[in-house]
Amino acid sequence: MPEHRVTLIPGDGIGPEVVQATQRVIAAAGVPITWEECAAGASVFRQGLASGVPQSTIESIARTRVVLKGPLETPVGYGEKSANVTLRKVFETYGNIRPVRELPGVPTPYQGRGIDLVVIRENVEDLYAGIEHMQTPDVAQCLKLISRQGCEKIVRLAFAYARSEGRKKVHCATKANIMKFTEGMLKRTFEEIAPEYPDIEAHHIIIDNCCHQLVRHPEQFDVIVTTNMNGDIMSDLTSGLIGGLGFAPSANIGNHVAIFEAVHGSAPKYAGKDTINPTALILTGVLMLRYLREFSAAAAIEHAVLATLEAGLYTRDVRADAGAIGTSAFTDAVIAHLGQTSSRWTVREQQPLELPKESAPTAMTRLKSRQTIGADIFIEADLDPVTLGESLQEISAPTPLHLKMISNRGTKVYPPTAAVPDCVDHWRCRFVLNDPQAELTDAALLDLLNLIAARYRWMHLEKLCDFDGSPAYTRAQGED
Repeated sequence: MPEHRVTLIPGDGIGPEVVQATQRVIAAAGVPITWEECAAGASVFRQGLASGVPQSTIESIARTRVVLKGPLETPVGYGEKSANVTLRKVFETYGNIRPVRELPGVPTPYQGRGIDLVVIRENVEDLYAGIEHMQTPDVAQCLKLISRQGCEKIVRLAFAYARSEGRKKVHCATKANIMKFTEGMLKRTFEEIAPEYPDIEAHHIIIDNCCHQLVRHPEQFDVIVTTNMNGDIMSDLTSGLIGGLGFAPSANIGNHVAIFEAVHGSAPKYAGKDTINPTALILTGVLMLRYLREFSAAAAIEHAVLATLEAGLYTRDVRADAGAIGTSAFTDAVIAHLGQTSSRWTVREQQPLELPKESAPTAMTRLKSRQTIGADIFIEADLDPVTLGESLQEISAPTPLHLKMISNRGTKVYPPTAAVPDCVDHWRCRFVLNDPQAELTDAALLDLLNLIAARYRWMHLEKLCDFDGSPAYTRAQGED
């Protein structure tokens, strides 16, 4: 058998225990792997490296192109960015694959329903681009970036993964009814690409309805593809349907690198106590072996996990009673069941995953026409909307633009309406050209900005464009 080289990141908290368990099972299955052990996460943050990922780890991943990783700690609400997200973005592992299936011996309200689905989540853009600004001391902004190229890659990956597992249905879950440009980009791309896969049913579903349906009738789903933040939340929901994160494997797939990790946290209070459930990372190892095309060993390990659970062996997260066994004992049991198969539970036959071909990075949509008709200027001011609006009308009078409206947190507040929203000190002020057939020049826009800056603090600017005659911007709530 060929020997594989894999970068190994033991992780934080319980990470080293579940990683060691997975290594033991893979070795017992007879797959020769040379592990390059590297660091990331808490220990690296403590050394003062803000990314949490040292250069030596990046160089190892560039060599091996395959990573098995334990959970990493991430500061919540302060401090450094997530080392998990850093690794995914540095190596453009654009697709997160989260299989979810009912397992024997794991009590849930959904036992017997035959849950067997996969959530495929876009993994590098959306709100997880992590581009945030404090626009005023009391108003924060996060940019939601969705690209056509990112949507095309994740949609094609979803259909390719469905084919590799013999699945027949893909749902695209979005919030395109509200975010018509960003989430709508994924919906439109999905609907354009789906006809290329006539052997697979394609359905669009609103994300909130998808979550509702997952709780009511989860067995109706096969593959669900969605945007980054939606997928992050929904994939944890689906893990809850089958027993929790202790049974939730995942793979981060890119065109050049794949990173395999369990999705549960580092649970530092349980570190070193030999009580944690290693199933999630063992099944993650199964995904890794399939990626390495070690299909026989992958199937043998999955059969062994099923047979172990079917034999009534479990860890404390399943039932915290006297029958629960520890991490090492459960791992021993999986190894002992290698070569056995479940009497009732099957393992899907796998075909090699054919990744979508890379699209040219310079392939951009070519417009027939583009017209800049105005600008949204975001202003910080501790005023009421009428006072601010009348002031901005006066300021803009000498320019070729006029104030069309002001919104606060997305709702139109000037010219005055019957709306009575609570206003904060963050105002979106929409200026448009007096001549709708004209083109706004940068010089005219800068003149307006200079006039505004003499009286107010502005912190953000967005040009308003028409692409091929259609507005490339949204209206505020209540704006005509």
